[in-house]
Formats: sequence, structure tokens, C-alpha cells
Amino acid sequence: MPSIIENNKRIAKNTLMLYARMLFSMLVSLYTSRVVLSTLGVENYGIYNVVGGVVAMMGILNGAMSTSVQRFLNFEMGTGNSERLQQTFSMSMNIYALFALVFVILAETMGVWFLNTHLLIPHERLMAANYVFQFSIFGTVISLMSNPYNAAIIAHERMDVYAYTSIFEVLVKLGIVYLLLVISFDKLIGYGLFMTCASCLVTLIYYLFCKRHFMECRYRLYWNKSLFRQLFSYFSWNLFGSSAALVKGEGLNILLNMFFNPVVNGARGIACTINNVLMQFFNNFYTAVRPQIVKYYAQGDKESMLDLVFKSTKYSFFLCLIVSLPVLIEAPYLIHLWLGQTPEYTIIFTRLIVIISIVDALAAPIMTAAHATGKIKLYQFVVGMISILNIPISYCVLKYVSTNPVTVYVVSLALAVIAFVVRLWIVKRLVNFSIRQYLRIVVLKILVLSALSVPLPLGLHLILENGFINSAVVIVASVISSCIFIYALGMNYAERTVVVNTVRNKIKQYGIGG
Repeated sequence: MPSIIENNKRIAKNTLMLYARMLFSMLVSLYTSRVVLSTLGVENYGIYNVVGGVVAMMGILNGAMSTSVQRFLNFEMGTGNSERLQQTFSMSMNIYALFALVFVILAETMGVWFLNTHLLIPHERLMAANYVFQFSIFGTVISLMSNPYNAAIIAHERMDVYAYTSIFEVLVKLGIVYLLLVISFDKLIGYGLFMTCASCLVTLIYYLFCKRHFMECRYRLYWNKSLFRQLFSYFSWNLFGSSAALVKGEGLNILLNMFFNPVVNGARGIACTINNVLMQFFNNFYTAVRPQIVKYYAQGDKESMLDLVFKSTKYSFFLCLIVSLPVLIEAPYLIHLWLGQTPEYTIIFTRLIVIISIVDALAAPIMTAAHATGKIKLYQFVVGMISILNIPISYCVLKYVSTNPVTVYVVSLALAVIAFVVRLWIVKRLVNFSIRQYLRIVVLKILVLSALSVPLPLGLHLILENGFINSAVVIVASVISSCIFIYALGMNYAERTVVVNTVRNKIKQYGIGG
């Protein structure tokens, strides 16, 4: 059984692989999005996004089910029961096939009807839209059936394969951009076809790798009623939690549209785009940590599991603080530099949405501890209902209390804090850990670090005039301030020693005469 030190090294290596993947994907995606928009034209690009958006709702199901499969595979890996591991994978494939069948039936009936009767698509482009819709259905099914293999790769902590395949997928999409420039037939239909082929190719890579390297990924016809009920119940409650998050996000967007003009929705969209980029830094770290938490629980090593939960929560905040603080402080200049303009409410929306996401990110390791137990019904129901409460409460506030759109996200922040407290109470019941110890080791340090890291960059921001050089000074000061206090107060002696030794080794490795 790997030691804690080996596990920590694996987490660090996997995190770096995921960051490399993220940065490369971001750079290429920025370029391809611009070229695709230019090549397809605004109308065709809009049609693709609308039609694809009808099918993209399955992304919620994909994410919820993929996380569920990872949990069960990690659990069986932790117990060392290879037979049960293979059965779990096969049953997961059965459930995915069932969901895929239901999806195809709904898409080919209600989906086709909705596309042809309710979406505002120019008549001369309707045939092309239907082709794209069919391609999207097929691609979604392929993506759905690849999820158990994807989950197996993450469960085995082979983030290098996951990262390399993702980079290959980005390169394929870069090739698609070139094909769009040279094809002679309808570019919208061609784009839909090429994107579906890319999805099939990636699925084939995952399938071949898993079949060759992981014994449990060799599917066999297997049915176990008890295991099916266990998996299906877990999948369903996980899906409820994911759906609640979607209802919250899209519901607030609709509310803003009901009470205010579309400019406010635009400001919210810009803020969400910035937030999504920042949260990728956390998500990559969390993806690398999550399998180990479940494995420790399965092995009955509660002490190591809770230690990893506490540490991963701390380090999640460290990452969020380092990348988010400069943006929170310098948002006015950075957004204007990016867009050339700053729509009203964009700054305050960005700041509030990022803070809300940081609160939710801190709860992610706690959530994984709950998922490790397999008893997520109470957790998902209560936290999901708190998320949904955002809609009625925000509606009442806008209608009877305030006409300021900012109040929507003030309500959301308050409910995020309440949900965080509720999560602690529920997980304490499931794994019996000390909330007092968690508050002292994690929450108190986070609050102190936040209070100490902000004054220097904020003071410089208030003193210096807007400009590229001054903004760069504030950003550097923010990163340095955060790192100093993280090192001095956020880490214990052993963690600081690891950092110092790592830096010394790198200096010796790459230094002059090293």
C-alpha cells in the first residue's frame, strides 16, 4: 500500500499535469473560438450554439454520473476487491447505456419537435440545424458511454493520460478549424460532423487505453439487482445536486432578465466567464486529490482521510487566494483592458461571484468525504434545496425590498455560507470529525490569511493611478503578499520544510554549476 508521502507526491504530479493541460487548452481555445466565429459567421455560430445547447444539457448528467463512477471505482480499489471492481464497472456501463437510450428517445421526439417549432432559426438554415442536432445527439451518446473509461483513468490517478488525451483533443479541434477553411460543402454541417468525429476519436483512445491497462474495464454482461439499486440511487441523488446548481445559476440569470435590461445579463455573463477561468486552477487540484480521499475511507484509514480533507481545503484556498486576489482588486483595469469597455455592474458581479465560488470550493473536500461514505441522500437534498432557495428569496428581495441587481448575489453569498455550515454538520454525522478542530486548523487560518494578505495590494491599488505598470505592481504585490503569509502562517513546520527543500533541489538542479 502506498505511503502518505508517495500519495502526496502523486497528487502534486497529477496537479501539475492537469495545469499544463489547462493552460495549453485555454490558449488554443482562445484562438479556435475566434477563427470558428469568423469562418462560420455570426448566424451559423449562433445556430450551432443554440442547437448544441439543447443537447448540452446532458453535460449535467455526464458530470454527475462521472463523479459517481469515480467514487465507486475508488472505493473498490481501496478495499482491494478486484472482482467487485470489475462488476461495478460493468454495472456502471449498463446504467450509462440505459440513460443513453432514454436520452436518444427524448432527443429524437421532444428534441426534434422543439428544434423545428420553437427555436428561432431562419427557414433556409433549418435543414443544416437538423443535421447538426443529429450529429450532436450521436456525439453526446458517444461522450456519455466514454465517461466510465474517463472515470477509471481519474480513479487510477493516471492524470498524465487524461491530460495528454485532452491536449490531443484540443489539437484535433485546431485541425477542424483548418478543415473549415478548405471544405466546399456547408460549413455549419461540416463543423457539426467534424466535432462529432473528434468526440468519437477521443472515446476510442480512452477505450483502448483502459482495456489494455485496467482489467476491470473489460466489460462483461453482468446484472446485480442490489448493486444496480445502490449505483442508481447514488447517481440519482448526485444528479439532483448537480441539477440544483444548474437551476440556481440559470434561474438567477432569468430573474435578472425579468427585472432588468439585457445589459445586466451581459455583465453577469462576463463575470461568470472570468470566474470559470479562475476556478479551473482549483478544479485541477481537486480532481487530483479526490480519488485519495475515497480510497482512504475504503481502507478504513479515517485519520489519513480527514488529514487530507483538512489539508486539501487549506491548499484549495491558497490556490484561490493567489489567483483570485489580484483579479478581485484590479478587476476594473483588467476587465477594461480585456474588453475595451466595462459594462455596468460587471465589477461588483465579478467580485461577488468569485467570492461565492471560493466558499463553494472550500466545501468541495468536505463534499468528497460525504461522497466517500456513499450516503449522500441527506447531503444532496439539503444542500440542493439551499441552492434552489436562491430563486424564491432573490425574487422576493427584488420585488419587495431592493431594485439593485447586486442584491441577487448578496443573497447567493449568504446562502453559500449557510450551505457551508450545513455541510459541516451533515459530514460530521457521516464521518464523525471535530468541527471545532476544523474551524481552528482550517477556517481560522483562512480568515487570518485573508485579513493579512489584502491590505498591501489594496493600499497600492487605492494610491496608484490606473495604468498597465501600476496594475502590474499591484498584481505582483498581491501574489507576493499572499505567498509570504501562506508560507509563514498557512503552513506548519513540516510543510515549510518540504517547500524549502524543493526550492533548494531545483536551484541545485538548474543553477550555475549545479
